[in-house]
Amino acid sequence: MELKKNPKADVGKNSTLYFVIGLAAVLGLVYGAMEWKKYDPDNDYDISMNIEDQLDEEVPMTEQIKTPPPPPPPAAPEVIEVVEDEEEVEETVIESTETSQDEEVMEIEEVEVEEVEEDISVPFAVIEDVPVFPGCEGASNKKKCFQEMMQKHIRKNFRYPEIAQEMGVQGRVNVIFVIQKDGSIGNIRMRGPDKNLEKEALRIINKLPKMTPGKQRGRAVKVPFSIPITFKLQ
Repeated sequence: MELKKNPKADVGKNSTLYFVIGLAAVLGLVYGAMEWKKYDPDNDYDISMNIEDQLDEEVPMTEQIKTPPPPPPPAAPEVIEVVEDEEEVEETVIESTETSQDEEVMEIEEVEVEEVEEDISVPFAVIEDVPVFPGCEGASNKKKCFQEMMQKHIRKNFRYPEIAQEMGVQGRVNVIFVIQKDGSIGNIRMRGPDKNLEKEALRIINKLPKMTPGKQRGRAVKVPFSIPITFKLQ
């Protein structure tokens, strides 16, 4: 037996029409809700300007600049009265200092002027007569002999400080001393990497013998001399 569908029982009949109607109704409600406007009740406002409030402003205080008072007018010059010179003034008579032939002339003894010796120092490289080291009196080149004898003296008296050896200290000590006008050694200065090396260099220079002083223009002068002493560990 074949079943037949009743057209009244069709659920999907006119569904498209109902959908369109529903959609139109929803859009209308949304549009009405968006365009809905509400106004506040009218109030009476006083739009007039309060002039008194605007004029009531605080005026900033300004500091008054005080100008100094003008200087007082200059005093009137004193009136100088001219008085007639009634008193007689004695004239001063200046006597002549020239002597006549009749007057005796006192003899003045001659004044001896002592010469002040100038303390001049002339470098070893430019002095006319270099200091003479003992043993170089007969040398033709006394400057070269002086330097050779200095090196010989250093090698003879050289002694490496034990404390410097233990510490591994080595280097060069620059020594400057002055050969005085009497041939003695003075004003010893030195600079080196260690105090112990400087002390040894001072001991070597202090053992220098007395020398014949250097001369400049025939006069004995001080002669500064510098020499390096090298301390090197083997």
